[in-house]
Amino acid sequence: MKGKIAITGSSGTIGTVMMRALTDHEIVPLDLPRVDVRDYGAVLEAIKGCRAVIHLAWNLKDDNWDTGRISTDNDVMTFNVYEACLRGRVPRIIAASSVHADNFMKWKEKSLMNTATVPIPTSPYGANKVFLEALGRFYAQEGLEVVCVRFGAVSKENVPGTKGWDWRKVWLSHRDLATMIRSCLEAKKIPNSYAVLYAVSNNTPRVHDWRNPLGWVPQDDAFARK
Repeated sequence: MKGKIAITGSSGTIGTVMMRALTDHEIVPLDLPRVDVRDYGAVLEAIKGCRAVIHLAWNLKDDNWDTGRISTDNDVMTFNVYEACLRGRVPRIIAASSVHADNFMKWKEKSLMNTATVPIPTSPYGANKVFLEALGRFYAQEGLEVVCVRFGAVSKENVPGTKGWDWRKVWLSHRDLATMIRSCLEAKKIPNSYAVLYAVSNNTPRVHDWRNPLGWVPQDDAFARK
């Protein structure tokens, strides 16, 4: 899918990687102070003529997996982007969910976690990401193509975290992030207009099943790094 692509939160860690990966596209960054995604009218105006919107913007200071809180600003931004895409005739939205939508930290099964089960969030933040996915299901019925990406751990330094839980299991490399977002954008059709996928690298061992209907296959492995 070529043409203009809007990215909310393009200056964040994930957004910065995407900006570097999509230099062959015309990118419309939607970041403060230029565009306040909490302002529906501003979003609707900013996405005119776009072929897709990637929604990454999120108030992580107040609403993250370890804060124990949610931010209603995030819910407003999520609604504004979906609604603006529908009314502005932008056919596809890729929305940033998280592995925290389902409690991978307590996963004890031998099989890998998949997106077909009813999620049990790790935190209020994870529950807010489940809301993002549920709202996406609604808008997919209304006419949008929606991909909700449960992002694993992405770092600016492109290395797995080392504190506490073994974050190598949910690491997502910059290279795999780049090929993942291209798969979301370039798929001719999203099956049933809606998909949820786990965006983690091919880590061994890992917790999540990254198989997806878009043809994306991650290549990197946090445990193989030297």
